Amino acid sequence: MTTKNSTHPVTVLGLGLMGRALAGAFLRGGHPTTVWNRTAAKADDLVAEGVTLAGSLQDALTANPLIVVCVSDYEAFHGLLDPHGALLEGRALVNLTSGTSEQARETAAWAAGLGATYLDGVILAVPQAIATPDAILLHSGPAEAFEQYEPVLRSLGPTTYLGTDHGLSALHDIAVLGLMWSVLNGFLQGAALLGSAGVPASAFADLTTRMAATVADWTPGYAKQIDEGAYPAYDSTIDTHLAAMDHLVHESEAAGINTELPKSVKAFADRAIAAGRGGDGYAAMIEVFRTPSEVGA
Repeated sequence: MTTKNSTHPVTVLGLGLMGRALAGAFLRGGHPTTVWNRTAAKADDLVAEGVTLAGSLQDALTANPLIVVCVSDYEAFHGLLDPHGALLEGRALVNLTSGTSEQARETAAWAAGLGATYLDGVILAVPQAIATPDAILLHSGPAEAFEQYEPVLRSLGPTTYLGTDHGLSALHDIAVLGLMWSVLNGFLQGAALLGSAGVPASAFADLTTRMAATVADWTPGYAKQIDEGAYPAYDSTIDTHLAAMDHLVHESEAAGINTELPKSVKAFADRAIAAGRGGDGYAAMIEVFRTPSEVGA
């Protein structure tokens, strides 16, 4: 079994900004690294550092027992690997290509049919953060495979194993993206509202950062309520939140800016109240999010 301090040769397929960051991190982590990319010139800087450029995709696939893939999407992933499936038998594939949980599970079944071990993964970081404490990497798939290859994967940054379900990495990725867009859209709505009164967005940024941290501190308590299925109103009820949502809608209308976001937020609260949740704490809104959308809504 691979030990915590051992090196492990690795092949990286795909040399976009992220792929180049991964290859460099593996090499600097002490792991002999082979790379391949359709445009070979993208490997020039890496080769100068000591990375090996494979002469062909076939050479890259047979160079090492561990293959890390980071390409644009699953279509590109399968476009590269499907024609060479016979070369994957007995090898381990770590796929860091973004996609859905369904695609991850289907690809795991495809890899198993070829006799390959498959770990799915996601990177919650920009390329510049790779190999720093700011990088977050999530993996799912066979526990024994993750344990074997964890030392090389840790070269990329803090790495978390989520479980045997191959779809868990992608599912976490999508969930975090939803959080990101919600935060950013809330900031943009607020900046537009304040901008109508001549307040620059830069003046709002500091307050946003502080309040976002405050709200983030609430999430462990909300998570506990969700897991227990009980939603006590420790601070305020959904009824109380609804009144403030009305204020946001009216202020946006008065400022002449778009009201779709605040109206959609209010619509969720309206549905929770209609379901008898008005006296519960805000975490009870999870029950609305668990309900499928109406067709045509």
